[in-house]
Amino acid sequence: MKTRTFTSSIAMAAAMAFAGTAMPVLAQDAGSDGEGAGESSSPVKVEPYIEVSQIAVAELSPGDDVVTFTQLAAGVDASITGRRNGASVSLRVEQNIGYGDNAQDSTTVSGLARGYTTIVPNALTLEAGGLAATTRVDGNGASTLNPLVNEDTESNIYSAYAGPTLSTQMGDVAVNANYRIGYTRVEAPDALVTAPGADPIDVFDDSVSQSAKVHLGTKPGEPLPIGVGVGAGWNQEDISNLDQRVRDAYVRGDVQVPLGETLALVAGIGYEDVEVSSRDAVVDPVTGLPVLGDDGRLVTDKSQDRQIAYDVSGLIWDAGIIWRPSSRTSFQASVGRRYDSTTYYGNLAWAPSKRESLNVSVYDTVSGFGGQLNTALANLPTEFSAGRNSLTGDLGGCVSGPDGAGCLGGVLGSVRSSVFRSRGVAGSYSVSAGRLSAGIGLGYDRRRFIAAPGTILGSADGRSDESYYVAAFLSGEIDRNSSFTTNLYGNRLESGFDLAGDVTTVGGSAAYNRSITGRLSARAALAVDHIMTEASPEDFTAASALIGLRYGF
Repeated sequence: MKTRTFTSSIAMAAAMAFAGTAMPVLAQDAGSDGEGAGESSSPVKVEPYIEVSQIAVAELSPGDDVVTFTQLAAGVDASITGRRNGASVSLRVEQNIGYGDNAQDSTTVSGLARGYTTIVPNALTLEAGGLAATTRVDGNGASTLNPLVNEDTESNIYSAYAGPTLSTQMGDVAVNANYRIGYTRVEAPDALVTAPGADPIDVFDDSVSQSAKVHLGTKPGEPLPIGVGVGAGWNQEDISNLDQRVRDAYVRGDVQVPLGETLALVAGIGYEDVEVSSRDAVVDPVTGLPVLGDDGRLVTDKSQDRQIAYDVSGLIWDAGIIWRPSSRTSFQASVGRRYDSTTYYGNLAWAPSKRESLNVSVYDTVSGFGGQLNTALANLPTEFSAGRNSLTGDLGGCVSGPDGAGCLGGVLGSVRSSVFRSRGVAGSYSVSAGRLSAGIGLGYDRRRFIAAPGTILGSADGRSDESYYVAAFLSGEIDRNSSFTTNLYGNRLESGFDLAGDVTTVGGSAAYNRSITGRLSARAALAVDHIMTEASPEDFTAASALIGLRYGF
């Protein structure tokens, strides 16, 4: 066992740029949100801290190795809430100093950011977000957060996006448009062990994803009895692995027919063209085997023409309902035809009180790993509190806030490079009652991979990975000087690839914090992580303990 080795240049560029540059700008603007004198400025919260901790990790099975290390950490949790500006950042940098023959020093960076700023009042805003996280990658491509154990299989994931959003009114016509560009990178693990006889996993490298949408529409009664609209959209993701490309363009019209004050029927029809293409890998002329680069990934044969893996064009349609009985409840569900098959999607947002929120979404999309992660980041609330592992400080995958919660567990379930059609459901619930706060996020994601027949990725075409995930937390104040935090997580990936095997990871952690002075506090934490994988004949279990001090500025 060894402590983590982490390369953080991209994380620093994405997370630190947003936290260190955007936050001061937003804070400066926050005081001018009011239109006239006397209006209060937006609340700005910036909570930097430093920590020093001693951590011990004991392997309970199959071995009995014990590693200890000192952890020095610095971080900041910041948020800005305003009518024209909003942002949340959770950033943490760690230096781990290991002891023992098998221990290594390492530096890690983890962070999550999401925010917007107004360029033109009531019209144009600029949005941005970023993620830096460490995950464990197993031999079937399964990826999970909380990777304290078996660090040889760790991978570092970075993602960032930015783009403008236009929302304005031209008479009775509402005009909405946006453009987003994003970048995602996955650093391959040092050692990725597959099941005996299984093909090597082509781990996602990096991609650039872009999307643009425009929609013009009217509301029922303004001026027609029904609402009408027309829109168009374009999405493209360019993946470095074998030059894979996803391109999706559509145009459609839609109507909204009111069935009452809170209920409406919605329907739309249009045309869509979706294409997935790639190149093949370089093949060794002597062995006939594909050539792997220094990073362990397949080398792209640039001399070959691009090959079509998926090409669907034609009529698309959907129909459904919208129910909005109050400002705290919104429900939408639709069924239709897309991607040459039946599709379902919808969402539910319910906030029975200011302290309670429930969110459920059903989705169906074609993309690569990077495009899906960028979309998930953009869907997170701008005001949030990021859940972190009580012992390691790593991101837990879920955030919660007054506008709801969100989780990234389903998106991070697999890091295979192949393009896929993803269908699934994700739900989250959070509540605050007195001194206690609790939340749970869970979901299911099914990825059916798309690849060109006859290419090195051809064997992946039509195969599916199914992932299930859950993450929960409970935290609160014990008294004026002490508090606690508990976290539980579980992930399972069932692979449709021959000999790939299934992977299940479960674990939990608990921490106790005690204030010593106004700024200095002590903390203690315990954690247990358990991994079951068919690629290994034995399960892996480890227990961890921490004691440390935190100083807040």
